[in-house]
Amino acid sequence: MIKRKFMTVVLILCFAAVVQAQGKKIRTFESPAPTERATTRLLFVDTEKRAIIGEVAINFGQPVWKKEYEALGAFDIQTKGKVWRFGKDFWTTLDTNVAIKIAGKEIAPGAWYLGLHRSDDGATWSLAFIDPAKARAARLDAFEAAKAPVEFKVPITTMEKAAESKEKLTILLSSKPDNPTDVTLKIQWGTLQLSAPIQVTL
Repeated sequence: MIKRKFMTVVLILCFAAVVQAQGKKIRTFESPAPTERATTRLLFVDTEKRAIIGEVAINFGQPVWKKEYEALGAFDIQTKGKVWRFGKDFWTTLDTNVAIKIAGKEIAPGAWYLGLHRSDDGATWSLAFIDPAKARAARLDAFEAAKAPVEFKVPITTMEKAAESKEKLTILLSSKPDNPTDVTLKIQWGTLQLSAPIQVTL
């Protein structure tokens, strides 16, 4: 009886030690204050019926461009041949309740995590579409975008380098006044400028 009680105490102490050891392996990274998120959004309204008929939005964090990215090809090293997280903190997310085409690729209504893929030679860029359900199942953070399974890629155009550096990542959706469903996606960060045409189906 005494031996059994002793073994029980030993097991309890061993379990406590394992829990403590496991606890030491876990570290939480938290924001000292709520992080800022930027949104670019297009809301389509039927003015005759006074009804909202569609919406496309991209939510993203805004990393700050640093001068050291330009030194010794640091930015190239970080991006060539890789999927870049394309933002800061949580995933950059495209959410649309209407069908759209980006550079001719059909995108069904829904939500996607976005990354940016750069070719091995650095000459071309593509939007990388990541299924949020698969990213969640794998418990992947946006920091690990390079590990995420990419469902498909959409090529985007590299524009000439900007004359002035853009301090924060800026993503903008804009439509033409004479044709609201003809949309342009613009991405600027540092001297990087990217663009893609979007057609919206209403």
